[in-house]
Amino acid sequence: MRFISWNVNGLRAVMKKGFEDIFWGLDADFFCLQETKLQEGQIDLDLPGYHQYWCYAEKKGYSGTAIFTKHEPLSVSYNLGWPEHDTEGRVITLEYPEFYLVCVYTPNAQNELKRLDYRMSWEDAFREHLTALDIIKPVIVCGDMNVAHQEIDLKNPKTNIGNPGFSYEERDKFTQLLEAGFTDTFRYLYPDLTGAYSWWSYRANARANNTGWRIDYFLCSDRIKNQISKAYICPEIMGSDHCPVGLDIQFD
Repeated sequence: MRFISWNVNGLRAVMKKGFEDIFWGLDADFFCLQETKLQEGQIDLDLPGYHQYWCYAEKKGYSGTAIFTKHEPLSVSYNLGWPEHDTEGRVITLEYPEFYLVCVYTPNAQNELKRLDYRMSWEDAFREHLTALDIIKPVIVCGDMNVAHQEIDLKNPKTNIGNPGFSYEERDKFTQLLEAGFTDTFRYLYPDLTGAYSWWSYRANARANNTGWRIDYFLCSDRIKNQISKAYICPEIMGSDHCPVGLDIQFD
């Protein structure tokens, strides 16, 4: 099965930049989006053969997630079930016979880490959600997780220590998540690969110079990591400040 995840930084804008051609070209079983930045009824997206699941933020033009899938799920849930975390449309969970699929858009800690305390609370709630699912069956998690985990995951680690997305606190929470039973699928296959990024600032020709960060992930339960056949990043695909990331994994 092929899974794709992409922070589109506004789906309506990306629709004008070839989204549908990109979508059909990638031919995914599951296509997950973050930062859709729209409300119900604000887009007419016809994708024959795909079921659509949307999670909207209460605030207009903000956050939001979606999953398009060829495979109808057994069940669907939205958000985390915590009132303080459920207004921004950040999580969709689909259940299948062999696994759960979770699409996430993790909150940004923001400039000067002004939202770090909230981010820490979110991380704990999200990890609790995943570990509860993992008790039942394996989990595949994808999305913009707004953290570069290790120094290898961004171009300029020394000058970014303590900045949003590379604070010790955020990185430690990601470590805790992995230690709870999850595998970073890309690093599992490419533990030492440098220059592999999924987000670039719009400033200073960052993308042309590949001055980027790897903050978009596919994680899976440790017990299915041997079923991974491919994990990849698609920097050639334009339209957003992020590029799509992918996972191919085998299920019997």
